Amino acid sequence: MKSRHALVHTAVAGLLLSALTACSGGGGDDRTVLEFQTALAADAPMLTVLEEITSRYEAEHPDVDVDLRTGGNDYEAQIKVRLAARDVPDIWATHGWSQQRYGAFLAPLQDEPWAQGFNPALDTAMRGEDGTFYALPVTTDVAGLVVNRDALTEVGVDPDAITTWEDFVAAGEALVAQDRVALTLAGSKSGSAGNAIDWLAPGAFSEAELASMTAGDFPQDAYARLLGVLDQWRADGWINPDYSSATSDDMAQALAQGKAAFALSNNSLISQAWEYDPEADLAFIPIPAMLGGDPYLIGGEGTAFGAAKDGDDLEEAKDYLAFLAQPDNTSALAASVGTLPGLTDAEPRLGELESSFEQYVIPNELPLAPYFDRVYLPNGMWETVVSTADGVIAGQSSPADAAAQVATDFDTLYGQSQ
Repeated sequence: MKSRHALVHTAVAGLLLSALTACSGGGGDDRTVLEFQTALAADAPMLTVLEEITSRYEAEHPDVDVDLRTGGNDYEAQIKVRLAARDVPDIWATHGWSQQRYGAFLAPLQDEPWAQGFNPALDTAMRGEDGTFYALPVTTDVAGLVVNRDALTEVGVDPDAITTWEDFVAAGEALVAQDRVALTLAGSKSGSAGNAIDWLAPGAFSEAELASMTAGDFPQDAYARLLGVLDQWRADGWINPDYSSATSDDMAQALAQGKAAFALSNNSLISQAWEYDPEADLAFIPIPAMLGGDPYLIGGEGTAFGAAKDGDDLEEAKDYLAFLAQPDNTSALAASVGTLPGLTDAEPRLGELESSFEQYVIPNELPLAPYFDRVYLPNGMWETVVSTADGVIAGQSSPADAAAQVATDFDTLYGQSQ
């Protein structure tokens, strides 16, 4: 992981880290150092905004140094190891798991002054039955199928007319017929293959199959059916040929340049793409349901930050979170990834995505499906979801074999959770 305050020479950085650790534990320096694991990539638009806000906070609080750490592909695994070792950061990004996975380690925040602005749309995802919540909701995650409108129009497809699975398949076939990439994915970005599962799963399983998962019975054949769609897209040339080496930055460039028409990603990818071409006609539309039925949006807990309940500097950490929760700051952070703030007193700044929100979100007529892995799979399954989907997309694993691996891990982790 890379620190915002990192030095060039590793040896010097190591000495500095030791000194900072001593300071934060009550050494000879009066400055408090808050370690903040952001889970953000070094080139993430939100990180730029977070750095600016943090600099202002530090200017107002010269006795506090907030050490922003960026997140690598193994962020989730590293946090898991650190929590198990009781080596807990002062603040960390909860990536959708503030309640279920991290609640035992985080300080409750429902009594903070800013908590009255907590978006009730996040209650199901982030609040316990007693009203407790453990993270500052920076964003309310609402996303759909990312599209480059121009790329679709050029092959005779109206993006807003894609409402059924058959419409979606026909659009992909039209793109491939003209040697265009239908769907951009990034194999080297941990999560891209898993996002494909999360985005498609709500429309790929029956109600009975979803219910069986919550009861601990994994529908292996149905999951293989979903993976089979990814395998078919690979075979039919839908997916970018450089998938295995592609990064999220490559995805953003492909969308910005119209080299790809679709992406299964949240709106931060659109914001990233606009850095390459601010004039690119990008939007999101509802996700067609694979098994039929109404198209849907996907969402839930977005970017959220919690504070370690047993941290030596908990009060300082909560004070910093309160600074982030100021309406202008929360608005700016949410705007950097093109989505709604997680606090109702923060003004949405949706920019060019406002039309997508006005058309599909604000009327509140479409189902908002939760992230599949957070609701229907036991804790710890995400890496398996990503790696098995990645194997299928890369042509290294069959849907049946990949689904069997998911089933094995599901049974193991579900049993451990009981």
